[in-house]
Amino acid sequence: MLPRFILYCLLALFLVPLSNRAFAQEGPPPPEIPMPELGPNDTIPVPAIVHQMEWLPVQNLEWVWVSAKLPPHLRKKKAEWTRLRNAVYVTYPYAKKAGAIMNDINAQLVNVSSKTKRKAIIQSREKELKKEFADPIQNLSVYQGRVLMKLINRQTGNNCYEIIKEYKGGVTARFWQTVAFVFGSSLKQPYEALGADNEIELIVQEYDRMFR
Repeated sequence: MLPRFILYCLLALFLVPLSNRAFAQEGPPPPEIPMPELGPNDTIPVPAIVHQMEWLPVQNLEWVWVSAKLPPHLRKKKAEWTRLRNAVYVTYPYAKKAGAIMNDINAQLVNVSSKTKRKAIIQSREKELKKEFADPIQNLSVYQGRVLMKLINRQTGNNCYEIIKEYKGGVTARFWQTVAFVFGSSLKQPYEALGADNEIELIVQEYDRMFR
């Protein structure tokens, strides 16, 4: 197949001579169409065009919007998008608050090697997390819970398994991972803003623009 720019050049070479010949040809001038004779009652001017050597009145009609029902596959896609958008709008505020607290905890733990001190720091903020999120999170659906885990990963850079393992230990993390599997999810699910989770990312950006 020819490269596109070569194809354009060839088309130009063929069309230019044809167009020159077309403009060079001189034909007889178009016949003059006489204006219609006006009667004594012809007092309202209207737009007109010449059609088959005759003047005819014309009128521009108003725009008419024609709509049709979405096909089944688009209705399904719209329902899925609406469900996801609602879940993000419900859970994203929790993820932002929880992410801010978790990031603050991680910042405090960076230079702390003592297990006792690390545990004290975690427990001091754990009460804040429970007070802030315990009741609202219990009212989330399984689907909304999966979206929330994605968004917490987005806000902290860590999946929920890593967070639980860091704060509560490996045994607790494995237990909740098993619970997540029962509900068809995983604490280790990643967040791929430019991949599988692009729709979530677009909704999050929409939310941020609306509620700055």
